Amino acid sequence: MSARAALSLQVNGAAVDRDVEPRLTLADFLRNELKLTGTHLGCEHGVCGACTVLVDGEAVRSCLLFAVQAQGRSITTVEGLAQGADLHPLQRALLERNGLQCGFCTPGVLMTAMEFLENTSVPTREEIRKALSGTICRCTGYQGMVDAIAEIAGGDR
Repeated sequence: MSARAALSLQVNGAAVDRDVEPRLTLADFLRNELKLTGTHLGCEHGVCGACTVLVDGEAVRSCLLFAVQAQGRSITTVEGLAQGADLHPLQRALLERNGLQCGFCTPGVLMTAMEFLENTSVPTREEIRKALSGTICRCTGYQGMVDAIAEIAGGDR
């Protein structure tokens, strides 16, 4: 029998207490233990960005973090953005600006953009592109994403 570790954290505003294997990644914890499958696993090496979540407001690759490293932290996943059936304004803007196609990268894009918008007032399109550069999208060409983020930021420079 493998050793287990106690884990207490907040996920999308709810307290979560579990015993987990110390080697369990945060991505696998979210997907398998909590059934929050919006956090996607692509490369599992921290390169693609699909697994990005917010840890205490900071965009983090959840495939590179052990769940136990999130002890006492606040995690926000893509499921935590909408309020019931009401999409977050950034989710709505991505939809309206054709900033998603297959949707695989969308959770990572959203979470990356959330941190970026929290820390950047009225960004330029170049700043938005740079912020998204760590998230790989094979479908959209990024233009709709940039348009949506610029719209939400209140600038269209």
